[in-house]
Amino acid sequence: MPKTKLENVVFTAIMATIMVYGMIVYNVALNMGGVSGETFLAALHELPIMAPIAFVLELFVVGRIAGKLAFTVMRPDDRPQFITYAISICICCIMCPVMSLIATLLFKDTKTFGTFIQTWGMNFPMALLYQLFYCGPFVRLIFRCIFRRKKTSEEK
Repeated sequence: MPKTKLENVVFTAIMATIMVYGMIVYNVALNMGGVSGETFLAALHELPIMAPIAFVLELFVVGRIAGKLAFTVMRPDDRPQFITYAISICICCIMCPVMSLIATLLFKDTKTFGTFIQTWGMNFPMALLYQLFYCGPFVRLIFRCIFRRKKTSEEK
């Protein structure tokens, strides 16, 4: 979707913020034993730490790797939405273990390999489903509203 470097930075910033916030809410809810208004407020405390980390990782490392991985199973002439799904899946497969490790080291009381594996295992299904069905489509909608493009004669 993003066509320029500026668009890529804006898209990544929005995606990282919304994705990270949703995952923090999920993890706080697991720790608190459920979801309440307090869950959403508590999640805001970790957001200023985790969102910039996710942004930098995605923009400079993971996005490039995920694109290359996705095109090992996709072709450039495949349907654009399938390419988008493939890239999103690859990003989740890379970002989830990395962000789970960072969260384990920064926020978990027990900083063991087992705690990391459990955190990753609990986060991955949620991250993948949240990305594919909610966060991804929502962020692409926001992005399209910000960067409206004129349709070419081929697209009409």
